[in-house]
Amino acid sequence: MKKEIYYLGPKTAYSDFAKEQLIKTFNLKDYQEVPMRTITAVISEINKWENPKNLAVLPIENSIEGIVKETIDNLSKINDPNIKILGETVVNIEHCLITYSKDFSQIKKIISHPQAISQCYDYIYNKFQDNIILESESSTANAVQLIDKTKPEIAAIGNEYSARYFNKPILDQNINDEKFNQTRFILLGTPDKINKTNNDKTSITFSTENKPGALCDILTILKENNINMTYISSRPSRKSLGEYMFYIDFDGNVLDNTISKAMFALLQHVKTFKHLGSYPKFKE
Repeated sequence: MKKEIYYLGPKTAYSDFAKEQLIKTFNLKDYQEVPMRTITAVISEINKWENPKNLAVLPIENSIEGIVKETIDNLSKINDPNIKILGETVVNIEHCLITYSKDFSQIKKIISHPQAISQCYDYIYNKFQDNIILESESSTANAVQLIDKTKPEIAAIGNEYSARYFNKPILDQNINDEKFNQTRFILLGTPDKINKTNNDKTSITFSTENKPGALCDILTILKENNINMTYISSRPSRKSLGEYMFYIDFDGNVLDNTISKAMFALLQHVKTFKHLGSYPKFKE
């Protein structure tokens, strides 16, 4: 049975970089690469998997924009409870303005992934003020592919590798508003077993009753067990107004006695709960 690794494509998208880094880090061999157009499509394919060796790579957090909403909203929809986060990697985000326009005055429309556009808002405003149309694409790489010499008034925001790979001209480089811009990606799959290292993190998602102090109860459990929470985010549950799903990362592994004790305590205070994975932290 063939092994497949799914990612948010197409080729040269930032998820493609992340996939290559994870393949190298985890020594993944003989995988057929399957690019998908959306994060939701990747999750949909995960729910169809028949081979437990299959893997997926998804963006989960950006240093500027925060949590990747489409990923978080879909992680809880994975049917198989055995599919976990196996690892993570971080990719530097460096945007370019890619176009056949000879100068900025020719450009009337900019297309790219919504996050890429938002990460360059100040640059866009300083160059074009309000005289520009902004249009969303499913990925920066897709946007770059759409650039055409017959339409020099359209520009894309994407990375240098995309421009070179698809043979598209770059008008300006390093156009990020914040020069320190990174995206964290996760590797999803079915672990043979949960491995423990000396530098792990655990990810969970849960909902609580809509009552005073509900989230405080959860945070108190982490504090009382001296657990370092490294990230927290909330998303609407989509089931009831005022009800939220929370996503938390914290140091440690579910195999640690302290973590397992805290997890048991958490279960007494939540409405829904899912252990997304315990896995090695990214190393520079």
